[in-house]
Amino acid sequence: MALNEALVQSIVQEVVSRLETAPAAQQHGLFADMNEAIAAAKQADAVVRAMPIEQREKILTNIRRKTRENAEKLARMGVEETGMGNVPHKILKHQLLADKTPGTEDITTTAWSGDKGLTLIEMGPFGVIGAITPCTNPSETILCNAIGMIAAGNTVVFCPHPAAVKTSHFAINLVNEASLEAGGPDNVAVSIFKPTMEASGLMMKNKDIQLIAATGGPGVVTAVLSSGRRGIGAGAGNPPALVDETADLHKAAKDIVDGCTFDNNLPCIAEKEIVAVESVADELLYYMTTEQGCYAINEAQQAQLAQTVAPGGKLNRKCVGRDAKTLLGMIGVTAPEGTRCITFKGKKENPLIATELMMPILGIAVAKDFDDAVEQAVWLEHGNRHSAHIHSKNIDHITRYAKAIDTAILVKNAPSYAALGFGGEGFCTFTIASRTGEGLTSASTFTKRRRCVMSESLCIR
Repeated sequence: MALNEALVQSIVQEVVSRLETAPAAQQHGLFADMNEAIAAAKQADAVVRAMPIEQREKILTNIRRKTRENAEKLARMGVEETGMGNVPHKILKHQLLADKTPGTEDITTTAWSGDKGLTLIEMGPFGVIGAITPCTNPSETILCNAIGMIAAGNTVVFCPHPAAVKTSHFAINLVNEASLEAGGPDNVAVSIFKPTMEASGLMMKNKDIQLIAATGGPGVVTAVLSSGRRGIGAGAGNPPALVDETADLHKAAKDIVDGCTFDNNLPCIAEKEIVAVESVADELLYYMTTEQGCYAINEAQQAQLAQTVAPGGKLNRKCVGRDAKTLLGMIGVTAPEGTRCITFKGKKENPLIATELMMPILGIAVAKDFDDAVEQAVWLEHGNRHSAHIHSKNIDHITRYAKAIDTAILVKNAPSYAALGFGGEGFCTFTIASRTGEGLTSASTFTKRRRCVMSESLCIR
């Protein structure tokens, strides 16, 4: 029989289809159909729910170990697939989540006893959780969420961003391998071969999904909050870094640039712009350009850059997570080696200042005094209530700013990443639910509070 073009194409499509739907040895947790994925996660949930806490902790220990062992591979996969961020910083992020994401120790019980008996408040699992994850921190978000959700006794259905499918699938497979090696079930974390918006919609409507955690832009968070399910929304931020006249300007310049340039400004908590009081703005800019590798651009270059990275006010995804030299090259500027960040002074309404760009661009909005700086910073944060930063030695200024900005995170006199336990105290998370009020999520976030009452008994005082 002669092989014509149509027959060849038909055979190729059939082979590809079988490869995608066949259970691959190194692809645990992946399915062709969203309903199949949810059913598998539900079956695994029955096992996880019945596990003693000690067994869950063994799975988490394995996930942490595998994350550390594969930190470089995951980092390279993420950069190669998405084109965003840089490998050394992504390695650090994986190491951080492996070491500082809370596990079963976050699941606690509260008790009251008295003349009327004993009451317990226990943290119970939701069951199967739906999780929508971004391309900016694909494997980091999946692994961090998996640790917290499994610690709480849940399983999870992930809907990764289509631009980070390979990296996300690798992380999901890693979680299931960790479970199986520790004596747990397969499919504690699942997804589908080809994530789509339609598949995410099916997930959100499925009766077996009782909680949805969305990490991404405002659109996906709005969709989750309109789903009719309990939603945890980790959405946009535009964190301002306020610098007042009492700040240590050498340190402020270093901290702000270090935070802004970490993984090319992809973390949602990273410094996106500066608001500096007029009396120190020029000195701060001087230290940024002479000591911290910042490249100052003029007004014409600002206009060019704005049109390149956010044409018509819409974010150019090809620029997100790129380094400063690459961004400058896009407007014909050859920056010197060691250039880390782009900076300039401008009005707060400048699109390079007012827009969350997720790029190492730090515009400086100049304020006449501290009160004006607070007002500008609050405006620039756009009511996201996500993250903000301040560099000041005046405790009253710090307090006033904290009350006015009202964010889930406020970092004082440190780089933004100190908020996640990197050079600061506290735990790590990659899902910061400012919009729905949970703040920095952890295992306890993914539980239901249950009250158990024994009347007239078990009080032995």
